[in-house]
Amino acid sequence: MFAKPNEGRTTAAAEGDVVVLLIGMRINHFWAVHHWFPVFTAMPRMLRELAKDPSRGLLKHVLLTASPRTYYVVQYWESREKLYAYASASDMFHHKAWARLNRKEREGKVRQHVGLWHETYVVPEGSYESIYADMPTFGLAAAHGVLPVERRGRSGKERFAHRSEPQIDTAPRP
Repeated sequence: MFAKPNEGRTTAAAEGDVVVLLIGMRINHFWAVHHWFPVFTAMPRMLRELAKDPSRGLLKHVLLTASPRTYYVVQYWESREKLYAYASASDMFHHKAWARLNRKEREGKVRQHVGLWHETYVVPEGSYESIYADMPTFGLAAAHGVLPVERRGRSGKERFAHRSEPQIDTAPRP
């Protein structure tokens, strides 16, 4: 089933800083299936694990193919702290997968058959903007919600200038 496009122009409802992780792999030698296939199947397993526990902080992800050899995922996270907590949690699959890879490397069993990479960005408020025209909810908007573009500004310059409403502490002081 296909997602229904939102009519007209929309933008992401993100407030505050945005955390984006790009993570992927490249198959360097197609014939070395026993080396790259476990890596290829590890990411969907991690994504399923994260989907079962939203408190871990993954908001949304998009699976992409850059070429027949290169696959990657764009991930949107609640915070850098939640991303790092997941990456280092010894009870999660990511930790086990990296431990296995490091062990194989020490044993000399990794022979450049598969490449791995990631890039993490913490984008401060005022340093991102988005626009979607007749698109289903996608990317940053899928992670943070969607708004009519007029709510943030019709031009990129206006959307970059948007700032979250300051949170006013109304609690009585002792």
